[in-house]
Amino acid sequence: MLRLICVLVAAAFAASAPAAAANPHVKIATSKGDIIVELYPDKAPKTVANFLQYAREGLYDRTIFHRVVAGFVIQGGGYSAYFDERPTHEPVPYEGDNGLKNLRGTIAMARTSDPNSATSQWFINLKDNPKLDHRVTDLGPIYGYAVFGKVVQGMDVVDAIGSVATHAAGPFDAEVPVDAILINRVDEVDWPPAN
Repeated sequence: MLRLICVLVAAAFAASAPAAAANPHVKIATSKGDIIVELYPDKAPKTVANFLQYAREGLYDRTIFHRVVAGFVIQGGGYSAYFDERPTHEPVPYEGDNGLKNLRGTIAMARTSDPNSATSQWFINLKDNPKLDHRVTDLGPIYGYAVFGKVVQGMDVVDAIGSVATHAAGPFDAEVPVDAILINRVDEVDWPPAN
């Protein structure tokens, strides 16, 4: 009898416990099509909060993919079609040691040589890029690039962007798409969409 009561109490508790929050999703609406990305706030909380803040503020609206390296990455989130650099907040602390890898389809923060310098720019990996991962050697840590999500729909769009012709333009001496590829908006979305 006592065992039955314990089972019933445990079941009632489980039924009343709040469900785990689903990971947020965003739609990156581009001039080549839409890309849906699942974000991982449990692995990169500050990075995800930073990305969503820029999205909500509209910083990504009408920016471009300013760097496309075939078979490597596509990068955006910082420049208008006229190569005006968008204003940014303070850099986000490095979260590249979160265990996530720079695998094909993942989204990660771009930065300078300072691991704590990431602001608004990000890239999507076109292939597995282990050289971009955080790792520790006998000489100490090798800082990577903080992965904070993954494409769940629209890799065909990512691949299409990754295959465009590039040239020198604006402040860049290479890797800029010849025909500008716009990031029209980045919005949070329910995923999967309700029927």
